[in-house]
This record gives sequence, C-alpha cells and structure tokens, in this order.
Amino acid sequence: MNVQLWGTRGSIPAPRPETAGYGGNTSCVEVRGESSNQLVILDAGTGICSIGAAGLPPEIERVDILLTHLHMDHILGLGFFQGLFQPGLEVHVWGPASPRQNLRDRLGRYLSPPLFPVRIRELPCRLTLHDVPLGTFEIPGFSVRAALICHPGPTVGYRLENGRGSLSYLPDHEPALGARQFPERPEWTSGYDLVAGCDVLIHDAQYDDEEYRTKVGWGHSSVTDTYAFASAAGVHHLVPFHHDPRHNDSVLDALFDTTKRDDPPFGVTVAREGVILTVGTEPPADQPVAITPRHPRHENPGR
Repeated sequence: MNVQLWGTRGSIPAPRPETAGYGGNTSCVEVRGESSNQLVILDAGTGICSIGAAGLPPEIERVDILLTHLHMDHILGLGFFQGLFQPGLEVHVWGPASPRQNLRDRLGRYLSPPLFPVRIRELPCRLTLHDVPLGTFEIPGFSVRAALICHPGPTVGYRLENGRGSLSYLPDHEPALGARQFPERPEWTSGYDLVAGCDVLIHDAQYDDEEYRTKVGWGHSSVTDTYAFASAAGVHHLVPFHHDPRHNDSVLDALFDTTKRDDPPFGVTVAREGVILTVGTEPPADQPVAITPRHPRHENPGR
C-alpha cells in the first residue's frame, strides 16, 4: 500500500514560514491499495483540501474517509474536500459512535450554517455515513480494525491490512495515562492490540517530556512515550505525528534528533507533509517501508 501524508499537525493549523519543513496542515493521510479506483483517507483535517483539489481523477469510483474522532482539527477540511462535490462519486464517511447522536447529526452541526454554507443533504456525491463498528470490518481492498483508544470524547484508532502490509493509525492517543510505570502489560495498554507487530505505526507525538508533565489527561503523547509504546508493541516502523502547532521546524529538528536518544529497535520517519511511504513491497523484513521524502535533511529511515 502507498501512504501519503497530507497534514501532520495537531490542534490547529500552523502555516507559516518557520513550519514549512514539516508542514502546517492538520491531520490527513491518504492510503492507496492495489485498486486504482479506490481511495482511503484517514481523517479530514486541513490536509484533505490538497487531495484532488482540482477534482478527483475519473478512475476513482469510491472514497472511504475514516475519522478517528470529531475534534475540529480532524474534520476542519471535510467541507472543502472536492470529492464531496463530485456528482455520482461514491463517498463513505466512517466515524466513532456517540451515545447521544449518530454520525450524520454530529457532522451536520459543522456542515451547516452558520459554520458552513452547504448542508450534508445538499452534497451532490453519493454519500453514506457510518457509525464505525468496533472490531474488524471490510472496505474494498482493505480489512479494517477499529478500537476505542485513550483520548477525550469518542475516539478510535485504526489498523488497515491488505495482505501485503499493515498500517496502524492513532494520531491522538495518550497510552500512558493512568499508568504507574509505562508501558504496562499489553492488556492494560490502550491501543496495544491495534498496533502489535504492525509494519507502520503513525502515532501521536505532540509533546516533549516537560510539556507532557503539564498536560497529562489532554489526550496526547510525549515523544518518549510514543517510542516506548512502539517498542513494547513490536512495530517495525514508527511515524511520529500530530506535531504541536507551536513547534516550528527548528524545535522539531531538535526534538527528533536521533543522536540525542537511544537507537530504537524500529525505523523512524518523522511525519511531514509530502512524505510517501510504500508498505509491504517485499523489502527486507527489518525495513518494511520505502520512503519518498520531501526534505531529505529531516529523514531518519531507521534500520
């Protein structure tokens, strides 16, 4: 599968010259499998605006948008995704269930005046909205597993597999919350089953250790905890993601400087807009990812 990062920030967009290296758009990841007529999108932050900005190519017949949760930084770009305005295009939006409202009603609070000029019912695409089932379900080309994870409000993480590779996506996640000593045993660790042994893990890494100490319970991870989580779960390649909007390129360069931390037992590619990862193309077992970087000076392909 081919994985492209379109938005790597968390909380709010942060477009400014000092963030151009890693990007300023909020969470959005494109996944392509073996079929050329299907597109999978993970979250609909502002990064989604760049996917098919001039209209999706005619060979695309179906789009599946998998939302981890409905915080604004993960849905802010949804109304600007051109696929929603493409007549006849089959679009499926999946999102976590709420005990009070279904997904259509919850998204309708954003996609309606006064916040947005177009209502869901006015979109010309063939739109279906799904409360995402917990457990395993199928979409064309992929087996998807979803599970609730530790983040305020109904939030799920995803694992996608297609017989050639596996991708786990947990962009907003605080697995260390409540742990006396992190990581705990697997059965007590949020998100562990989604991540165990995966080829590529895209995971929240918003804070340094000092920042995290003042933000425990906010639903995000320190870089240290993210590395510990990936190591405990036996992932092959880690993509630290959901960068803090206050962290410019220089701050992120320093934060992820691999000369300042122990050599991890997995490869590392720090998330930045424009990176493409090719997963499951029969590479050596210890390096399951081929990477096309936009800014090679930031690249750490790991082992």
